[in-house]
Amino acid sequence: MGEVTERPPQPEPSVVSDPASLRLDDLLALRCEQLQTLYEQASTPTLADVRGDLRGRMLATTVLEGVLHGVPAQLARAWASSDRFVWRGKSFAPTSEEHGEGINRVLVDRLRLFRFETTIGPSRAGPFEALQLDYDRPGNPFFIRAIKDELRQLHPGLWLGQAYLRARGRETLVLYFALST
Repeated sequence: MGEVTERPPQPEPSVVSDPASLRLDDLLALRCEQLQTLYEQASTPTLADVRGDLRGRMLATTVLEGVLHGVPAQLARAWASSDRFVWRGKSFAPTSEEHGEGINRVLVDRLRLFRFETTIGPSRAGPFEALQLDYDRPGNPFFIRAIKDELRQLHPGLWLGQAYLRARGRETLVLYFALST
């Protein structure tokens, strides 16, 4: 009998070859490591770049990345991309070159909850800047006030975001999301 040689597992691509060709739903197929690479390669948008009602997609959670595989992972991604997913997107309104405000759209585009303020500032993900979304605003529940989001631009009309949760004095990356015009 012949000798069986094991092929080493092929690594998943860590970089998308042409980020300019990406669409919102294309990002659903990427893992956290790939999304992180894209995030680092993206540019910092201005507040004027990010305005109006943007469509959103939850892409991947760092918490469940190692837990969900196969069919459960496919079902979670399908739900995140469906019209039945709870989060519809975010709406942005720059108020000056340095500040803006926004709100999340939930269940239907008319239901707007969880206000945030926007500024440009240092990213938690690396030595670059990002558009910062701060939910620590009066009227938001305590668990929403502990969230800090960041956005970077993949190309005009498509932004990749990271959501951080502040707990016990520490901010932890919990999920990736994307927005598009």
